[in-house]
Amino acid sequence: MAWVAEARQGQARAGWLHTAHGTVPTPTFMPVGTKATVKAMTADAVRATGAGVVLGNTYHLMLRPGAERVAALGGLHKVMDWPGPILTDSGGFQVMSLGALRKLDEDGVTFRSHIDGSPHRLTPESSTAIQHDLDADITMAFDECPALPAPKAVLEASMERSMRWAARSRKAFKARPGYGQFGIVQGGTDRELRLRSIKALVAIGFEGYAIGGLAVGEPQAEMFATLDYTAPALPEDKPRYLMGVGTPDDMLGAVMRGVDMFDCVMPSRAGRTARAYTERGALNLRNARFKDDPRPLSPYEPSPLNRYSRAYLHHLFRTDEILGPMLLTWHNLAYYQRLMRLIRAHVVAGDLEGFAAFLRAQWALGDWGRAEWDGRPDELRF
Repeated sequence: MAWVAEARQGQARAGWLHTAHGTVPTPTFMPVGTKATVKAMTADAVRATGAGVVLGNTYHLMLRPGAERVAALGGLHKVMDWPGPILTDSGGFQVMSLGALRKLDEDGVTFRSHIDGSPHRLTPESSTAIQHDLDADITMAFDECPALPAPKAVLEASMERSMRWAARSRKAFKARPGYGQFGIVQGGTDRELRLRSIKALVAIGFEGYAIGGLAVGEPQAEMFATLDYTAPALPEDKPRYLMGVGTPDDMLGAVMRGVDMFDCVMPSRAGRTARAYTERGALNLRNARFKDDPRPLSPYEPSPLNRYSRAYLHHLFRTDEILGPMLLTWHNLAYYQRLMRLIRAHVVAGDLEGFAAFLRAQWALGDWGRAEWDGRPDELRF
């Protein structure tokens, strides 16, 4: 696996991620398919949005259907009908969030399944082996992700353990052409701990580097401040992945600070709860103001749903029809992919700063009411 730069503007980068199952332009947003499916979407629909990489999760897939079963069925690509690249989370975040159901020690984590209470254990070695069985193009090192806020002593102990686990994960990783493993930077929002974490990971050596432990409730300004010193300290010739982010504005700001890859459940989860992301901000399709609205969902931009009226989408959610979440998830994921393509194009063109200001102005402008919109141009273009 390799990442090749194409263009830079300030800290922002455009490049190409080459993997065993295809090449993906970056920056890129990766839809989350935790249990070998992007909820409410077929694989064909995910492909149609323009997505290049999808995610699976070690914790959930080891419990059901089981990594050995997935391997016997031909691997995750075949099982979920996704021929492109797949990244698998290590399961560390999910296990750490189990609270009383898990016990942490230096070797790994013992936990009880949230499904049936059965006992299990994950270590850096077993997490890496499971991801190998799943046939992930990108394997994540097993790490500890502490809850924030936390005292520096807690963050330091957690970060140091994660670095020891990163070394063990790397030793267990089976190198193959086109496959890679990412180390995960930890340290909360403490500059000294983050930089120490980077130094340790670079000394181990990975095909890419992820920034973990952010987007866990801290203000956006705090996340951006952490990225300001974290991303530039990472190797220039390796991909950078900000885990669990996020909103369109979060991703825009992170790209401008040097991040290449993102994942988040937000667009698909929002789609299931009637929230649509658009070029004019987010809309709640359950709102009564849409019940007689004949306009397409997003008259300001292309959308796979623009043949449906807002009134129809409102009706689907008010009557709890399953088609509503399916359609809105499709729209949201398509919007995220289009946003990434536009951001990338403006990095290559060298005018990202101006385009970022335009995007934020459009989001702030909001959705025009019917009377206002009927007398205005469909879209103000950058």
